[in-house]
Amino acid sequence: MRDETGGDTALLEVNNIEVIYNHVILVLKGVSLSVPKGGITALLGGNGAGKTTTLKAISSLLGSERGEVTKGSILYRGERVEGGAPAELVRKGVIQVMEGRHCFEHLTVEENLLTGAYTRRDGRAAIQSDLEMVYTYFPRLRERRKSQAGYTSGGEQQMVAMGRALMSRPEMILLDEPSMGLAPQLVEQIFQIVKAVNESEGVTFLLAEQNTNVALRYAHYGYILESGRIVMDGPAADLRENPDVKEFYLGMGDDGRKSFRDVRSYRRRKRWLA
Repeated sequence: MRDETGGDTALLEVNNIEVIYNHVILVLKGVSLSVPKGGITALLGGNGAGKTTTLKAISSLLGSERGEVTKGSILYRGERVEGGAPAELVRKGVIQVMEGRHCFEHLTVEENLLTGAYTRRDGRAAIQSDLEMVYTYFPRLRERRKSQAGYTSGGEQQMVAMGRALMSRPEMILLDEPSMGLAPQLVEQIFQIVKAVNESEGVTFLLAEQNTNVALRYAHYGYILESGRIVMDGPAADLRENPDVKEFYLGMGDDGRKSFRDVRSYRRRKRWLA
C-alpha cells in the first residue's frame, strides 16, 4: 500500500479515528494521516487543536487521562496498535518525546540518557557506542553529562529528552512541541538535529508543532489540525506557499505581514470546514 505522500509503504497509518475523554468530550473527529518510513511529517495547528491527543492516541497514552480511541484504527507496520500497552509499542520501535521534556531531575544528564537503553539487550558496548552517537549530535550534553538534569536549561533538557529517545534505538519518534519555551536560535538547532538524525540514522519522525514556519522548513509533509479535524495537508513546500497557511499560520497575507490577532477565526473555519 502506498502512503498518501507518494512515498513508500506507510510506517504509520491513522485511519479516521475519534477520541473521547471522560466518555463524553469529543476531541478528535475523524483524523486520518499517514507517515512514510524515513520521513519527517509535521502535525501543525494552534494550542488545543488536538495535536498532543493525536500523538497520545498513537502511543497508547490516553488511558491515564481517561481518554480512548472510540472509532477508527491505528496501524504500525500494518498491525493495529490502538488501545494496546504503551510498553509493547516501545518494543516495536516507537518512542514519544513528551511536551515539556520530562527529564528525571534528580539524575545526571548521562544517567537520564542511559535510562533510554533500559530495555535493550544488545550489550554494554552497543549502548556505549550509541551514547557516543548521542553526544555527537548533542555536544552540549557531553559537556553537561555529570550535571544534575534538573539544573540544566530548558534547551538542554529538550536535548536530554531527545537523546534519551535515541538511546532506545527507535524506528520512529513522536516529538511533541519541541520548540516550546525555547529561544529561536535554539529551536533552529533542535530542528537541524532532527533533520540530521532522520538523514543519517534513518529515524522516522512525526512531530506536533505550533511553530508552523520552522516545522514546514524541515518536514517533508504536513497536516494542519483545527478543532480536532484535519483541515489541510500536503507536501511541506506546497503548504508553505498556500495562501491560507501564509495568512493564518505564517503571518503573511497578500498585502504582507499580518498580526494573528487581526484574523477572525470564523473566516478560516468557513473556508476550510465548509
